[in-house]
Amino acid sequence: MHDSPLSASPYEVLGVAAGVSDEELRKAYRRMLRVTHPDTGGDPARFDAVQRAWVLVGTSTARAAYDRGGSARNGAASASHVWTAQPSAPRRDSRPTARSHGHPGGWSRERYLVLMREWVGRGRTLSDPYDPALVRSAPRDIRHLLANALAEEATARQVATLGIGFSVWHDVATTAAGPGLPPKLDHIVLGPTGLFALQSEDWGGEVRIKRGDLIGEALAGERPMNDLAARAKSIARAAKVKFTGLMIVVPDAAAPSSLELLGKSRGAVTALVGQSRLPGVLRDGLPGAARIGGTELFEVRTRLQAAVKFL
Repeated sequence: MHDSPLSASPYEVLGVAAGVSDEELRKAYRRMLRVTHPDTGGDPARFDAVQRAWVLVGTSTARAAYDRGGSARNGAASASHVWTAQPSAPRRDSRPTARSHGHPGGWSRERYLVLMREWVGRGRTLSDPYDPALVRSAPRDIRHLLANALAEEATARQVATLGIGFSVWHDVATTAAGPGLPPKLDHIVLGPTGLFALQSEDWGGEVRIKRGDLIGEALAGERPMNDLAARAKSIARAAKVKFTGLMIVVPDAAAPSSLELLGKSRGAVTALVGQSRLPGVLRDGLPGAARIGGTELFEVRTRLQAAVKFL
């Protein structure tokens, strides 16, 4: 149960309303343990989720902290604070970082705030658009925008550590977008290991691979890799460059493994990557993907700089 606007609340996992008494909550926990226990034919993943939910709300102290939007464990910050756009943390070393351009997660956050205000309604005060109770009560499409903003910001923090040999562009405008999808590519990363198009995603659940694309209960028929390939193609044409890798980046818990190769699209290797594995994959390169070096690297960077427009 990673900390996502799309994650089920502990009350939802236990199958009760948030306002139930402590005794009713305890009974629900015991009931769900029996239902989900692997020894009685239950699902091990659901059994683990029930136990994690109980840690969050199983005592009066933990429950009060969770209901306020935080966690009683290890003095964790409130979800509201974590979901708010955070300033860059001060650097602890002097090593050069990757050249970065654009505003990661900016479009998704801006759209989230607009739709949240519309959903709350005119004339109502919205003191904290990231209040956990408010976020959990909002329609899924609004929560998904916030989840994706957080995912894009997390990816940006990861790729910033790659070093001066890499250049990164965030929230790049594109002429290709699927139904209901923003006309942008989340990230472009260029370095000696290749030219990569990255899409940061959080669907609030696990995804699997089928026939070169992703499937999962939370996807609702979307074709993420197909959409990413279309966006990358439009940018490749405009900049006269060729992507060597296309990657969808998801929270570690959402992927079957930290790196899953899906196949190829127009010569580019396609992959599903867990968030924490991303820097290593970009430094080492995707298996089978072409590398870019020497004057070609400089030429590709120059073309992208001239062609890229930000959303």
